[in-house]
Amino acid sequence: MKSLWIALAMLFCASGLWAQSKETIIAFGSCDDEDEPQEMWKEVIAQKPSVWIWGGDNVYADTHDMALLKAKYDKQKSNPEYQKLMRMCTITGTWDDHDYGVNDGGKLYSKKNDSKKYLLDFLGIAEPSPVWEHDGVYHSLTIGKGKQKIKIINLDTRSFRDTVIKVSSIDSLTQKKMTHYEKNVDGDVLGDAQWQWLSEELNDASIELFIINSSIQVIAAEHRFEKWANFPAARKRLLEMIAASKKRVVIVSGDRHIAEFSKIEMPAMKYPLIDFTSSGITHTWSESWVELNKHRVGDLVIQKTFGLITVNWTGKEPKVTMQVRGLAKAPYAEYLLDFNLYR
Repeated sequence: MKSLWIALAMLFCASGLWAQSKETIIAFGSCDDEDEPQEMWKEVIAQKPSVWIWGGDNVYADTHDMALLKAKYDKQKSNPEYQKLMRMCTITGTWDDHDYGVNDGGKLYSKKNDSKKYLLDFLGIAEPSPVWEHDGVYHSLTIGKGKQKIKIINLDTRSFRDTVIKVSSIDSLTQKKMTHYEKNVDGDVLGDAQWQWLSEELNDASIELFIINSSIQVIAAEHRFEKWANFPAARKRLLEMIAASKKRVVIVSGDRHIAEFSKIEMPAMKYPLIDFTSSGITHTWSESWVELNKHRVGDLVIQKTFGLITVNWTGKEPKVTMQVRGLAKAPYAEYLLDFNLYR
């Protein structure tokens, strides 16, 4: 009998069945001011993620001084709790405007090639990784094996983004000064080379689940801040590319200092497309206001948060649980996307 169990064990190991996991845990977040208390890392570490995804604004620099930018990244990376996270999981991600180097910045920022080096160093991406061979910081990371492969696609929504015009006005109700962006109707976000790269990444037939990391929100379209909807042609192109891929895709985003789930359903897709926004690791809104989002599912969360994605592999299709998490183990919101329901 003992020899039978040994033989079975060898068979399972050889077949890789024991290497398969019941679930994969991924955490992400954005908007982390290195000068503020870093309370959230203990909460992230407690979830034991396989991967941490930076969603942008990983530090707050807003500078053309690269020595200052490096010092801020060094401070962020030296935090003892963040170092524990680095030792326990893989780190990946992208940038947004404040770590890119200029508030609300786009393709005209003169230091973007210098800034790129410090982001990639911070993420631990060494040469000769392909991301060093092209302009911008877009790149991908694949984790898992066999039927549990997940590809994280880190978009660069800054290096190639066309200009938007910020307009000031006085709110007739509150008499406060307000700003909003006029739509750049034909403007682009990604640039030709990144669009081509994204199409190729989504055509990877070996991947069971794609997570697209966009620093700015993709689906929410009604608020007055930065978003893909400020570039309607580019947003339409992105959504159509995702739908045409026929792949399982979830979007994660940051930037806003709030958390929410936005959902859109398109005729070409069998399942709803979710944009999971989790932003504000160290800070959130100082005051609340009503913000419309016709695509929002559940409540708007105005708290310090990080996002948690748990992929369950026990069914024929992955089951993806998305949670907005906060301090003191607070679960603020949850959305379940069970791909078994859309076969």
